[in-house]
Amino acid sequence: MVFSSLEFIFLFLPVFLLCYGLVPVKYKNAVVFLGSIFFYSMGVLKQPIYIILFLLTIIFNFIIGEFIMAFRRASKIWMIIGVAFNFWWLIFFKYTGFAFENINNIFNANLPLKNIILPIGISFYTFQNVSYILDVYNKKADAEKSLINYGAYISMFPQLIAGPIVTYSTVAEQIQSRTHTIEKVENGLKIFTIGLGLKVILANQIGGLWGDISMIGYESISTPLAWLGIIAYSFQIYFDFWGYSLMAIGLGEILGFQLPKNFDHPYTSVSMTEFWRRWHMTLGQWFKDYIYFPLGGSRTTIMKTVRNSFIVWAFTGLWHGASWNFIIWGLVLFAILMLEKFAGVKKFMEKYRFAGHIYMILLIPLTWLLFAITDFSQLGEYFKRLINISSENGVVFEKDYIKYWGIYGKYFIAGILFSTKLPEFIYKKIKDSFLCIIILLAVFWFSVYCMYQGMDDPFLYFRF
Repeated sequence: MVFSSLEFIFLFLPVFLLCYGLVPVKYKNAVVFLGSIFFYSMGVLKQPIYIILFLLTIIFNFIIGEFIMAFRRASKIWMIIGVAFNFWWLIFFKYTGFAFENINNIFNANLPLKNIILPIGISFYTFQNVSYILDVYNKKADAEKSLINYGAYISMFPQLIAGPIVTYSTVAEQIQSRTHTIEKVENGLKIFTIGLGLKVILANQIGGLWGDISMIGYESISTPLAWLGIIAYSFQIYFDFWGYSLMAIGLGEILGFQLPKNFDHPYTSVSMTEFWRRWHMTLGQWFKDYIYFPLGGSRTTIMKTVRNSFIVWAFTGLWHGASWNFIIWGLVLFAILMLEKFAGVKKFMEKYRFAGHIYMILLIPLTWLLFAITDFSQLGEYFKRLINISSENGVVFEKDYIKYWGIYGKYFIAGILFSTKLPEFIYKKIKDSFLCIIILLAVFWFSVYCMYQGMDDPFLYFRF
């Protein structure tokens, strides 16, 4: 069950909100916990053991937090046990197959390769559990005294599957006490609707071009269509994930929570450094708080700063997927960021912003290409098409891009527009007007129509 589905919007959400609204304040976290477990269960019905694993991690981390508080002299031991427990499950489910495959290739071994299905959301709830343990250990927050409250924090369905990554210290007070108003419900519904529109009306539609190109075969597309395709993917992943984050933030506000912002118009950046301060901001902040800063950050020697950045970006790539293309993607980003930092590229692009925008218009799609294609032979084939190197395998239709621009051109124009700050500026001007209600109702019902027609594709970040 996903946010952009008829089952969620017309069945789960109304029933959940009815229960949530009717119970007294002291029981609202219990409703969040139970409702979120039910929501998660719908996604793992074919692997019910994952429900048990999820509940086990909640109970275990709750106990570890209590032990860290109660036994301060041994708190480091309990912290290490807790962190190791959480990362063990993430490593087992996400990286065992990758590790065995590479061991077999390098040592000509014969380790069995099993298709281990990744539990939904494990990358996200692992990071939240670890942040809780480390926040309690570092005395940034007190251990939660109520298992129900801790369960509500970890399992909260708006952000459970694909973030934003919410650290415990940022929502501890809201877990204990938060206000519920009609204004928050109204604003939350508006934000949810905007996110729904970005996902269903824009991301799903423009993503169709990337799907079409994959079916045609990379060796058979023209160079203009190859560029259109990777730009389409760049728009798809942005509006897909931004749409999800807005829907999560909107749902959180309906429940009285202020979830953190996850995107800040990253495609208007003039450097890759700026881009990654604006993209998936909660993930970037997590890596800074729990890896980069503890290693010394940038307040150390140049060599150690480079080392710290290398570690963060290697982990960033690996976090996104157990495949060499993700690792290479992370390391390419590391190289670009170091070049910007130490070779003056960032300062130049910030001074000459037009050049910076051109630089990012080229760089963003190229880096997403490393992210999008996991097969290296196919990745090489696509790069050939981007620079107009002929393929021996396919017949290229030179004017194919005209056909597909005719189909998808309107979504490219919308993608460019919604990548800017203009729509947000207009929304803030009219958000309290009757016109805004009419527009959002139109967005909502057109999104519902698209979902009814089967256009409710899963969110791309579910696989991470």
